[in-house]
Amino acid sequence: MVTKIDTGTEQLLCEVRDGVALITLNRPESRNALSDHLTPALRTMIKERGEDPDVGALLITGAGTAFCAGGDVKGMGQGTAKAEMTREERIEQLTVRQRTLTGALFHCPKPTIAALPGPAAGAGLAIATACDIRIAAESAFISTGYARVGLSGDYGIAWLLTHLVGTARARELMYTADRIGSERCEQIGLVNRVVPDADLRAEAWALALKMAKGPSLAIRNMKANLNDALEHDFLIALDGEAPRLIDSARTNDHREAVSAFKEKRDPVFSGT
Repeated sequence: MVTKIDTGTEQLLCEVRDGVALITLNRPESRNALSDHLTPALRTMIKERGEDPDVGALLITGAGTAFCAGGDVKGMGQGTAKAEMTREERIEQLTVRQRTLTGALFHCPKPTIAALPGPAAGAGLAIATACDIRIAAESAFISTGYARVGLSGDYGIAWLLTHLVGTARARELMYTADRIGSERCEQIGLVNRVVPDADLRAEAWALALKMAKGPSLAIRNMKANLNDALEHDFLIALDGEAPRLIDSARTNDHREAVSAFKEKRDPVFSGT
C-alpha cells in the first residue's frame, strides 16, 4: 500500500511504501534548486519521516534529470527581508536552517539514501553527502559550485566532504568547483555506486527496501556507532558500542535472527 504524504507544496513529493519514505525534490524546471517552499517542506519531511514508526528508511531523489542544483542563483541577492536583517540575525537564521536540514538528515536515526539522477551542486551536494549512502546514475555529476558564485559554503559541505574524500580532495573540490563525473565520484568514495541511468530508481529502491526491512533497532544503534566514529576518539566510540550491543541483544529481532539462522531461513524483523 502506498501512502501519499501532504508536504504542503507541489515542490516536494513524499510517499511511504513498504517501510520506505520516498522524498522527491520536484522543481525539474530549475534542476530542483532549493526554494522558500521546497526547503522548509524538506526539513519537515526529514523530521517527521525520521520519527515515523512506519518508516524504516528514507530515499531522497530529484524529479527529472537532476538531484538538486543547490540554491537558486537567480534569486540570490534579492529580497528586502534579508537586506533589513542584521549580520547577527542572518547568522542565527542560517545556523538554525542548517541544523534542521543537513544536521537533522545526518543525525536521522534511520538509514538515508540519496539517489542522484543528475547533478548535485552546492547545498544540493551537501544534502546528498549528509545521507548515509549515495547512488548515482552514470550521467550524474557533482560540483561544490560555491566558488563560482563567490560564496564559502554552507550546510556542512566542508565537514561532509572532508570526512568522505579526505582533506586534500575536499579542498580541491571546494576551491575549483570543478564538475566531477559519476565514475570519478565512485573512485574517490563520494558515491557508493554508479548504475545505468535507466536502473537508478530500481537499484536505489531495492537498497532502501532492504534496509527498511532490516532490524531497525540494531540499525539505529549501528548508525549511532558510526556517527561516534566521526565525532569522538576511539575509546569514547568503543565505550558507546557496549550499551548499544547489549540493548540490541535483548530485542525480539535478535532472537528472531538467531532462530532464522538455526532454521536456515530469512529472518522477519518486527522492530521490537
